[in-house]
Amino acid sequence: MEHMGWLSLLPPIIAVLLAVITKNVIISLFSGVYVGVLMLVGGRPLEATMQTIGEFMFSQVADSYNAAVLVLLFFIGGFVALMEKSGGGAALANSATNLINSKAKAQVSAWIGGIIIFFSDLGTPLIVGPVFEKIFDKVKVSREKLAWIIDSTSSPVAVLIPFIGWGVYIMGLIKKEFDHLDITTSEFSTLIHVIPFQFYALLAVSMVPLVALLKLDFGPMKSAEDRASKGELYWKTSKPLRKAEDGGLKPSKPVLIWLPLLILFVTLFGLLASKGFPFKPVEGSAFRVALSTAYLFAAISLIILMISYKLKTFNEIFEIYTGGMQKMVYVAVTLVLAWSLSKVISEMGTASYIVELVKGNIPAFIIPAILFLVGAGMSLASGSSWGTFAIMLPIAIPMAVSLDAELLVCIGAVLSGGIFGDHSSPISDTTLLSSTGAGADHIDHVKTQFPYAAVNASIALIGFVIAGLTGNPYTIIILLAGLIALMLFLGKRKASKLQHSQELNS
Repeated sequence: MEHMGWLSLLPPIIAVLLAVITKNVIISLFSGVYVGVLMLVGGRPLEATMQTIGEFMFSQVADSYNAAVLVLLFFIGGFVALMEKSGGGAALANSATNLINSKAKAQVSAWIGGIIIFFSDLGTPLIVGPVFEKIFDKVKVSREKLAWIIDSTSSPVAVLIPFIGWGVYIMGLIKKEFDHLDITTSEFSTLIHVIPFQFYALLAVSMVPLVALLKLDFGPMKSAEDRASKGELYWKTSKPLRKAEDGGLKPSKPVLIWLPLLILFVTLFGLLASKGFPFKPVEGSAFRVALSTAYLFAAISLIILMISYKLKTFNEIFEIYTGGMQKMVYVAVTLVLAWSLSKVISEMGTASYIVELVKGNIPAFIIPAILFLVGAGMSLASGSSWGTFAIMLPIAIPMAVSLDAELLVCIGAVLSGGIFGDHSSPISDTTLLSSTGAGADHIDHVKTQFPYAAVNASIALIGFVIAGLTGNPYTIIILLAGLIALMLFLGKRKASKLQHSQELNS
């Protein structure tokens, strides 16, 4: 394929730099698109503006696949808003509070609660955190630990679920690149097969019960736990963020969370079972229609439940639903701009130029590890995993195909790199909300969480080298075994130091 040389690198570089400087994904992506179009039209600003809007942005919205994805996002947004405001998550957690009488039970319960609220990465901290903060105080577990747990079950869980907003967004990016490359594989089946290669997310989620059950705290978290065990809620210098409002709801019931989710799953599987789902690839359009229908039915059931329990009036509930849809406008605009940047990068031959530079100089097996490191650095600096996905996937997928690298591993590497930053960056929205939901000091949360994130990132990096060589999805088993071995080693080291200290004191 032809390319524009080093100039083809400017649009993604500008998008990355602006994402880091402005912390605004929309401005960054639009600027990258505009600069690319400006070069394509020979430096004529007015024509570049018209082309950016007409040939790149309008064409993306007019595409039937893209339009269906945008509509689906609005259905998801409305449902998620209802779930967050229904109080069902808090009621479900509250129903188990009497059974939580130890540190390990409190931590594992919060972890399970975070996984249950899989449908919203931003909702997890604000639903689970306020419910468990008093429980953690009672059993003398630190607020920093609670913040880490709910942060580890927000975006790391959401990115593993293919039928929520995260999955729909990622599939939209994958589909665009597959179309450019004439790849006929379903984007849904691709994302399913990528799950075992999402090393960072899987390690982050798995680490929580290991730390809780084996009592393997280390670094600043160990100091925070020692402080909490003495009954001291915060450090003297801490400035805890206020916890989220509860939405002014009356006492709710657990049925408001489990029944709508049950209806969602039954509807989705019922509509697609005749097509072989989930064991066979399903046509993209059929999947999107079924998923939109499932979210609509689930939302209707939740509205009926909220009215039945007299939690709010119908007008108030409908405002919540449409408000949730409105929140998806930001996601929709981001996705349209991501598709537009993908088209610009394709027309400028950015991936072809990178392949030309790399081919023969870097072995194909190391490509996933490089993509993970670049994605991790980008997301850590910008605080945005979605922006990282939008910029990196249009480059990573063509690179993997052209260099004969493992495609699924490369996609998993980009997603893992993005999640690392989303999970640990101090400017990430989920990191901020986790501090808020747990009622913890934000800097304390970042300091205590980062060593855990760094351990998982280091293991994931090794995994991408191994998977880059083998392409084997069972690599994750080796990594999980490595994580367990490392945690046990740290535990023995901790016990040895404690014993040595006691001997000296005696």
